[in-house]
Amino acid sequence: MHKKTDDIFAAPLREMIDFKFDERVVAVFPDMIQRSVPGYGMIISNIGILAAKYAQPGSHCYDLGCSLGAATLSMRQRIKQPECDIIAVDNSPAMIERGRELLARDCVPTVPVTLLCADIKDVTIDNASVVVLNFTLQFIPPAQRLALIKRIHAGLNPGGILILSEKIAYSDPERQHFHVELHHDFKRANGYSDLEISQKRSALENVMIPETVACHQERLQEGGFSSSELWFQCFNFASMVAFK
Repeated sequence: MHKKTDDIFAAPLREMIDFKFDERVVAVFPDMIQRSVPGYGMIISNIGILAAKYAQPGSHCYDLGCSLGAATLSMRQRIKQPECDIIAVDNSPAMIERGRELLARDCVPTVPVTLLCADIKDVTIDNASVVVLNFTLQFIPPAQRLALIKRIHAGLNPGGILILSEKIAYSDPERQHFHVELHHDFKRANGYSDLEISQKRSALENVMIPETVACHQERLQEGGFSSSELWFQCFNFASMVAFK
């Protein structure tokens, strides 16, 4: 199927409303994410590799905020442990519906997948060996993030991991400006106009709140994880793995 081009913010908007993962976004999401998030494909590929390494026999792997299921598919294609399954959760009905269609086309249905349309803060996590938060935590209100991290840690088996990918911020204004400008240059190189960049940034500013790597690492430690490792970064986008 031909990938639709993201032009949601191409025309001037009379009124700016908060960004949400509705039908319009779902229709262009694969194009949007590839053109907006540097290193996204590498992160997705390596989520599968990490899951294959740390998945435990007879356990659950969770993809929390799964969107169209890219991380779920990557895990499904890599995991070889017996009696593992994947529980993929998103609160957007449009995402879940489209994700279900894409998963049905997967030619490697060896690992069962359950898709849930739910708030990840309400989902029970238990007997987990791998939990993925791939650009999801940044959409959770900051005051609620520690509680979610603690719940994930409590639901993980010993030896389990949390993979956490986020857009990150910098406490130093010069470093923040440097990385933001590089990200904007990346988007321009991928065909986005200055108007699109500006309007999307305005739509996201109230719903997506990035934090520093240090803030994430401190929260992971406070949430119970024994250690964490920053394994990927490109501009102001990063991915960490935390160990129980």
